[in-house]
Amino acid sequence: MAEKTEKKNRRGLVGLLILILVIFCIVVMVVNSRKPEPLESIKYDAKVKGAAFVRTNQMLIEQMMDNWLPNDIYWPTVFLDNMPNFQLGELEVVRYNIHVLRDNLSRMRTTDKIDRKVEDTFTSLSNDPHKWWFPSAESKWENAYDDLEVYYQNLLSRKSQFYPRGDNLIELVDDYASLMGGVNTRLINAPQRKGTVLPVDAGDKKGNGQKGSQLVTLNISWHQIDDNFYYAQGVAYGLYESFKAIKIDFKRVLEEKGAMVLVDKILEKLERCYFEPWIVFNGSPQSIFANHSLNLSGVFNDARQKIDSLAMALRQG
Repeated sequence: MAEKTEKKNRRGLVGLLILILVIFCIVVMVVNSRKPEPLESIKYDAKVKGAAFVRTNQMLIEQMMDNWLPNDIYWPTVFLDNMPNFQLGELEVVRYNIHVLRDNLSRMRTTDKIDRKVEDTFTSLSNDPHKWWFPSAESKWENAYDDLEVYYQNLLSRKSQFYPRGDNLIELVDDYASLMGGVNTRLINAPQRKGTVLPVDAGDKKGNGQKGSQLVTLNISWHQIDDNFYYAQGVAYGLYESFKAIKIDFKRVLEEKGAMVLVDKILEKLERCYFEPWIVFNGSPQSIFANHSLNLSGVFNDARQKIDSLAMALRQG
């Protein structure tokens, strides 16, 4: 009788430990799956050109390095894929921002010397985001944050420069449109999964849509549907925060071109990309299930088209 009681207690203890482990795993995965909230008020010197743009990118970098998941090798967060893809999309926007900051925004002309600290920031952000060690991605993001802080302090002391001109803004929004075009091609063709298609911006500009247009080969496996979805949301989130800074630092240019309302529309569309389905479905048009890739693509592509319109407005006059 005592032996049976002991076995029963042992089984109960094992069951309790398994239950605790399952609850722990669920809690850890839920906590690490939460997408970041929109950035709160950014502390920057309003008298300094480029302060909002630099500080916004710093905050995005800080947010990523605090809980970077794409290189995670530990159980159970190693099984997460939604938030890691979101962070990769966010990282891509920051990379685009720093690329234009290095080549255009921090220089009067392209023949001028590249700002060393911006160059160091760009180099750090170019590190493999999946590296766990030697060096870890997080350590490189920290270096990027520190180098960008030095650049910011140099802006305050006027040792470095930021040029919020219309031509520089054109370079930035053109890069955004290019990035969004590639992301949206995969979103809008998710139901097809395999095949060869024209990019979503084919025919938008001179020369496109004619014979010999570059085709895009798709091979989207079923388990990549949600990866593409969250990557696109990460891109939209990074762009949303970047355009809030652009609205501040390029205020004079935008007002002169009558484009401030257009930027507000872009922000509205990008904000609408920030929704959270319980499960990312890939339903067909006649299905009772939603197709979340196409739902996201609708507002995402609206934002891209308005960014193209912004570039056009900046080029006029």
